[in-house]
Amino acid sequence: MKLLITGAGGFVAPYAARAFAARVPGVEIVASSHKGGPVPGFAQTIALDVSDPAAIATALESLRPTHVLHLAGIAAPQQAGVDPEAAWRINAFGVLALGRAILRLTPQTVLLNAGSGSAYGDSANRFATLDETAPFAPADEYGATKAAADLGLGALAARGLRVVRLRPFNHTGPGQSEAYVAPAFAAQIAAIEAGTREPVLNVGDLDAERDFCDVRDVADAYALAAAAASEGQLAPGRALNLCSGRGLRMRTLLDMLLAMSRVRVEVRQDPARMRASPLPRIVGDPSRANAELGWRATTRLEKTLTDVLEDKRARV
Repeated sequence: MKLLITGAGGFVAPYAARAFAARVPGVEIVASSHKGGPVPGFAQTIALDVSDPAAIATALESLRPTHVLHLAGIAAPQQAGVDPEAAWRINAFGVLALGRAILRLTPQTVLLNAGSGSAYGDSANRFATLDETAPFAPADEYGATKAAADLGLGALAARGLRVVRLRPFNHTGPGQSEAYVAPAFAAQIAAIEAGTREPVLNVGDLDAERDFCDVRDVADAYALAAAAASEGQLAPGRALNLCSGRGLRMRTLLDMLLAMSRVRVEVRQDPARMRASPLPRIVGDPSRANAELGWRATTRLEKTLTDVLEDKRARV
């Protein structure tokens, strides 16, 4: 297997590389990032602007990968909302440019696209759990770009593109940026423990409920999906939710992290952050991934949060 991983500088890519190395003996991994240059954790990297069709074509013709794991994109919903034009250019049009180029130039290549459970959006208000047949009804710019790319790849699959449409829900782990809730809480706790911040943790709405996985479990699913697609076990265009199937309130997540703190921390609600979510509960159904990949989220949340907090302590 020759694997191209886009978005090498992102949070998930190093975990994915390790998962493939463990699952696929002898895998050759080439990583790409927007600027190129050395990327920690990767022996071979190239520069690739995933919104540039000509650059995509050059990379495919040069590398001739058997698989592409597409992780590049604007990953933070807040960032997509601030710069929607970039989000659409990269998260939607870039994905479709990649799919079309593969279909035209290297049609045997398997494309593993990292979409998002955010594409389901308002369907979460109508279904207790979201399976792959739930309608897309994105509630923000980020979800809309992910939904558009997913639907476009489905159309390309009908023309023969060997694509697996992966839809991870919330996932976290060591190394994730503080734009996400678990590392944001953990970073504040670590700073308080180090004495660089007053012992007050500012929070917003803690009633929202989300479906969390460990990033290492999600990365393992990518490797399993690659193998299954290679062996013809997944039809082109197959969609797979990657989630735990369990809801977790933000209040519970925070309480778990506070229980790990070495000092007493006061929790204070910040009025500027108190915006009730239009999607109070988002929980996925992982049954298809379990049945077709033999995959499930197995890492205990306590382990994940411990590792996130230890990572932030080390950075402080």
